[in-house]
Amino acid sequence: MQPLPERPTDQLFLLHRDHSRQFEQNLYVYPVLARRSRGISVGINLNPDKVCNFGCVYCQVDRRTPPQVTDVDEEQLLQELEETLDLVLSGRLYLDQRFASVPDPLRRLNDIAFSGDGEPTTYPGFARIVQDVAAVKSRRKLEEIKLVLITNATMLDRPHVREALATLDASNGEIWAKLDAGTEAYYRTINQSKIPLQRVLANILDAARARPVIIQSLLLCWNGQGPSEHEIEAYCRRLGEIVAAGGQIARVQLYTVARTPAVAEAEPLPIEELERIGEIIRCRVGVNVEIYHSAMVVP
Repeated sequence: MQPLPERPTDQLFLLHRDHSRQFEQNLYVYPVLARRSRGISVGINLNPDKVCNFGCVYCQVDRRTPPQVTDVDEEQLLQELEETLDLVLSGRLYLDQRFASVPDPLRRLNDIAFSGDGEPTTYPGFARIVQDVAAVKSRRKLEEIKLVLITNATMLDRPHVREALATLDASNGEIWAKLDAGTEAYYRTINQSKIPLQRVLANILDAARARPVIIQSLLLCWNGQGPSEHEIEAYCRRLGEIVAAGGQIARVQLYTVARTPAVAEAEPLPIEELERIGEIIRCRVGVNVEIYHSAMVVP
């Protein structure tokens, strides 16, 4: 991969910070310059109603503003996907002022990602839409482009989701599974879900036994304090338990708050602390860790 050109960090930060789900007149499909994709990610929002089974304190989704639509028109979604891919692949996306400053090395389509304003796997037609999107990717001969599921892992045990995961596996797919905590108490504080942490961990393990899974962990300062040493130790134990039970962790993505969160008490964790925690994970768990801070990545 080409090195990034020298440019002010704050400029790249602003480019990466904009993850707006609104693009032109689209309701479901949106391109973003994604830190963890290191290029353009075409997002698919299967939760336009803004309903989520997590209530993460760092979430940037504005749930106070009524949604434009509350259901998914799959035909329109696929049309928006085709049009957005045309924009990215032709380079016309960079004529848009929001993308005009994207550095040349990042002007590449990295993935099509199921993400958006909620947990994508809660969509009843998830297996069907994943199959349809995989077909679009295949027809366009985009075999090298990843098909990414960004998930909180709460639904990975459901039959229709398992069916979708098989489609992902056959289409250069990746699962990015959220794990922000090692203890139930901290999980309920940060992710604010009624679904037990143990279910999340069991689902990650089950998925990781079948294929390598990427763990995505947002670490933050909550009320001025980062994760305690006890919490860091518990988090490492959870990862270690997954590996010991036969789970494959491709890498751990550590990142922090980069956009305006739902709760003001959620603030970015300093890069030095992210790096320190990353080194602890490498030493104690023995997995690859990538650290993201604003527009930066530390391998």
